[in-house]
Amino acid sequence: MHGRSDTPQPAVGRAAGFDDQRLVVVPRPLVREALSRPVTRRMLVTDAGFFPTATGHGRHRPRGASETIVMLCTAGSGWVEVAGVRMRVEKSTAVVLPGNTGLPHAYGADEDDPWTIWWCHVRGTDVPELIAEAGVSPDRPLIGLIAVDRLTAVLDELISALERDQSPARLVATAGMAWRLLTSLAVDRRSPEQGTPLEQAMRFLEERIDGAIRVPHLAAVVGVSSSQLSKLFREATGGGVLAHHLALKMARARRLLDTTDLSVKQVGQEIGMSDQFYFSRQFSRLHGSSPSAYRSERKG
Repeated sequence: MHGRSDTPQPAVGRAAGFDDQRLVVVPRPLVREALSRPVTRRMLVTDAGFFPTATGHGRHRPRGASETIVMLCTAGSGWVEVAGVRMRVEKSTAVVLPGNTGLPHAYGADEDDPWTIWWCHVRGTDVPELIAEAGVSPDRPLIGLIAVDRLTAVLDELISALERDQSPARLVATAGMAWRLLTSLAVDRRSPEQGTPLEQAMRFLEERIDGAIRVPHLAAVVGVSSSQLSKLFREATGGGVLAHHLALKMARARRLLDTTDLSVKQVGQEIGMSDQFYFSRQFSRLHGSSPSAYRSERKG
């Protein structure tokens, strides 16, 4: 999906635009005003655009930028360089360059296969936490995307909104869209790519909710060591393999309690816990109430 590029390319900026491009820049006096208001001081889109087949596109900022820059490469390829380290960017990849780092960065389209990018610049007090949640840092600016169309639809909507006007209400609306964009990037960072050991292991667990799992066996099935598998799960879910399997079991139990007339004992059996008392203890530990009490709660 992406990796280091061994062939440096010059960061040549292009003065003219690109055929069918879209570009919106919020006037800086409006940016300053918006950063003083309750909602937009937390999240504010300052610039956004769409550059199709962006031949000659490139930027070089010796001290970085005050805004965080988000680019989605949907076709073609390019490159990004941060503090002298260059990485190749291919389609279905996001580039996120954190703002206010003081580090030099540059990026540009491939000469032979220039990228198509959707992009925006954002500022605000919430931005650092959101990009940290996505696992982004100056030395890790790339995110492989799972659902590119979903993210480009957000940017399309965002650009269309700003093309209409940059009123305070419109800036609030686009702040919400940017929030959705950044949280979606965080989800894509944490979601395993298809065919990887983590994805295979998660699918294995989903298909065996009614069974018991041994970590060494699962690790052997997906071709990694037990310690490697545990590390992958901790990074992706915040917990271990067995904790994730238990969470899947409890999710199935909640659904059965909510949508069927199965007894508590039968629900436990459906998720591989034939001992009703053990099932009730595990359920109560996670939910703070027994299965029967959970079922009786009014929901919705």
